[in-house]
Amino acid sequence: MGNHQNDVRQHILDTGKAIILGKGFTAVGLAELLTTAKVPKGSFYYYFSSKDQFGEALLESYFTAYLKALDALFLDDGSPAGERLMRYWRRWLDIQKQGPCQEQCLVVKLGAEVSDLSEPMRTALHRGTDGVIGRLAACVAEGVADGSLPALDPAPTAQALYQLWLGASLLTKVRRDPSALTLALATTEVILGIK
Repeated sequence: MGNHQNDVRQHILDTGKAIILGKGFTAVGLAELLTTAKVPKGSFYYYFSSKDQFGEALLESYFTAYLKALDALFLDDGSPAGERLMRYWRRWLDIQKQGPCQEQCLVVKLGAEVSDLSEPMRTALHRGTDGVIGRLAACVAEGVADGSLPALDPAPTAQALYQLWLGASLLTKVRRDPSALTLALATTEVILGIK
């Protein structure tokens, strides 16, 4: 029974993620979510006490998957850590070429929208982005240790780079032009001493 319950809960989260990435959190009503997920209202309230709590769970689920993928990307595969780190940034740029980040990235889509509306969701975003920055810092530290990156302070470097890319993603959304991300990649290469 536990697996079925987890499957239904995850189905609601996955359905919500797809809709919210397109429209935003506040624009999606519970009726639309339930109709699209094909679950009764009671099922929603069995798993989530409110839309707010659903949003928090959505972000937690998103970051769990994102951080797992990041761990796999940064896993020591014999290549220098600096190269693995650059794979992350190049992948970010490649994803943008497939479609806007706000259609794939809940941080970009929801960061400004929900941070003033829901303290639990803001906290989930904060925890999740701290997790991303922590993994980036660990990869920078590994790159400094293996000589593939210059002597950098890992934590502030990781934070500055992540902020650079989030800002570039927002500008890409505003401009509908990936030039900010192209510049972010060039700036990242300069900061990390990669060429």
